[in-house]
Amino acid sequence: MKKIELEIVALSHSITQTHSYAVVLGEVNGLRRLPIVIGGFEAQAIAVALERMQPSRPLTHDLFSNFMSTFSIELTEVIIYKLEEGIFFAKLVCQNEGEPVEIDSRTSDALALAVRASCRIFTYENILETAGLYLDQTEGTPTESAETRQTPTASPAITSSVDKDLKSLNLEDLNKLLQQVLDQEDYVRAINIRDEINNRKNK
Repeated sequence: MKKIELEIVALSHSITQTHSYAVVLGEVNGLRRLPIVIGGFEAQAIAVALERMQPSRPLTHDLFSNFMSTFSIELTEVIIYKLEEGIFFAKLVCQNEGEPVEIDSRTSDALALAVRASCRIFTYENILETAGLYLDQTEGTPTESAETRQTPTASPAITSSVDKDLKSLNLEDLNKLLQQVLDQEDYVRAINIRDEINNRKNK
């Protein structure tokens, strides 16, 4: 299967759901995004590493990273290799004395370690095709700042349906709502809408 390289492009906090976070992975040299729901602790662990912050005492992922370094275990890549019932599965691909070793891992933990090790992140085409979201080519251009970005105005029908049960919306409205929440960068809600759209298409 073809491997697709990803990079962490954002950590998103849900606008509508308290304590819900998503790490957003972007296709390198592509327009697809793969949002993955993670917990608050894991979001903090990734944010600390991305911002190069130095906690007074090592966090759990720092400890694990230091342990690997001390015993000459190199993390070479992280692979998100399976999606099953909405759950992503990942593995750490390591080198120990020249021997490759694969270690099963929660995806959030694997990403927190990948940031610390500056290693590459991959997934497979079928996973990205199933769970990925397509980014509008005009969205998020380098010259556009958060302050100047305009949130498109949704139609009254869509606006009033934001907090309704997704099952009550037709496919056209779901796709419009998906674009709206992507424009707002609410990736946690986008995941729920994407899953509902995929479920309709698979029936």
